[in-house]
Amino acid sequence: MAIVKSKLLKQLSSNYPNFLKKDLEKFTDIILSEIKKTLKRGERVELRGFGVFYTNVQKARISRNPKTGEKVNTPKKRTIHFKIAKDLFKKLNNE
Repeated sequence: MAIVKSKLLKQLSSNYPNFLKKDLEKFTDIILSEIKKTLKRGERVELRGFGVFYTNVQKARISRNPKTGEKVNTPKKRTIHFKIAKDLFKKLNNE
């Protein structure tokens, strides 16, 4: 089961009843937008104890449509990668 933003906000509001829901929503929006902006600039986002988000650039290439065999130009693009922190990895694997 995945966690969606609305469930995350509900969990935060139950854990921190002193904060208003709109403030918690604004806070999560700011964090997520800063992560997006940083990745768009090509920089790393490191969240200690959680992991690192970073981007790689895939070069432009000529690929093939597997259905027809036709050659297709694929433009260069950025891909997002995530590397889990050692602490979180150990917690997930009960080490």
